[in-house]
Amino acid sequence: MPLHTLGRALLALAVGAVLSLSAHAATGVSADAILLGMSSPFTGPNGSYGIAMRTGVEAALAEVNRRGGIGGRKLTLSARDDGYETERSVANTRALIDDTGVFALVAYYGSSPTTAAMAEFSKAGVPLVGAISGAGTLREPVNRHMFNLRASYADETAAIVNHLVGLGISKVAVFYQDDGFGRSGLDGVEKTLATHGLKPSATAAITRNATDATQAAASIAAASPQAVVMVTLLKPTAAFVNAMRAAGQNPQFVTLSPVGAELLVAEMGAQAARGIGITQVMPYPWNDALALVRDYREAVKHHAPDAKPSYYGLEGYIAGRVMIEGLTRIQGEPTREKLIAALEQAPIDLGGYRLSYSPTDHFGSHFVELTIIGRNGRILR
Repeated sequence: MPLHTLGRALLALAVGAVLSLSAHAATGVSADAILLGMSSPFTGPNGSYGIAMRTGVEAALAEVNRRGGIGGRKLTLSARDDGYETERSVANTRALIDDTGVFALVAYYGSSPTTAAMAEFSKAGVPLVGAISGAGTLREPVNRHMFNLRASYADETAAIVNHLVGLGISKVAVFYQDDGFGRSGLDGVEKTLATHGLKPSATAAITRNATDATQAAASIAAASPQAVVMVTLLKPTAAFVNAMRAAGQNPQFVTLSPVGAELLVAEMGAQAARGIGITQVMPYPWNDALALVRDYREAVKHHAPDAKPSYYGLEGYIAGRVMIEGLTRIQGEPTREKLIAALEQAPIDLGGYRLSYSPTDHFGSHFVELTIIGRNGRILR
């Protein structure tokens, strides 16, 4: 065969192979990339949460990309801002799946937004790895497309209430956000108090994304509680504590992991935040004894040198690492069904943080640790 004829034949074979790959590749998978999607708040009162998470996810993806990606494919992220609003989260999810054409989703934020979005990504058969939410709606009944990374709010509130009761505290009030997050936390507090023969001494709610806690503080202050469990995010938590103290009340304040310990210190100032207890569902981001934490800090140093270690950043990094582990386990060409099967295949140990999934259990983890804000704003275990 003449050389020029042979050259044309080889070229035709190469083009055919690429076209064949394109024709059979899963949505979001190309010859050199796998596209992931994310919807979280990057603006508004809760924007700092999403920004920290995104930095963690991107650091994990950049880390594996420096090593050549997954099977030669680089991992890329399309992140959309939802402002912690349910309708925008749902719209973003539809757009990421239908318009952007992502392979899978990673690191969503919020109970109500993620629960509503779950109907969309489940219908489309698209897995989501990681959501900043401990809501029961994301865990039971098990949804095969929803892979949780963190303990539930029931786990967190049980740890708080059992600790308080163990200290001899019986008058426990609840300040909660009036949405899926807050109501899940309220339910958890009520159920655990009931096991001790107790009920909340007072409850008060605040609308999601609202920041004026004056009325709620006045209502709870009237009951003179010994402790208040705050199932709220950054700004309403800070406003509530300040309003309670202004009313002459200074009970033991305890809140859940979504508040963001470092962000609360930055919002209130170290002195005002001192003494507030916070449950954590991720490893301590400053514990260099853990291989996971060392990996996280090194990855962030490469990707975003100015970013400080944080619980939210670490959780985003873990979401990225779990996605990477699932993709690495896949034999042959990646598909969404293969990703689900790979994640359910065996426990995942990231170097100090262990997760496990099965077809009947997508909880991932039940790890809860109690911390307190100490002097100079340090988070103490």
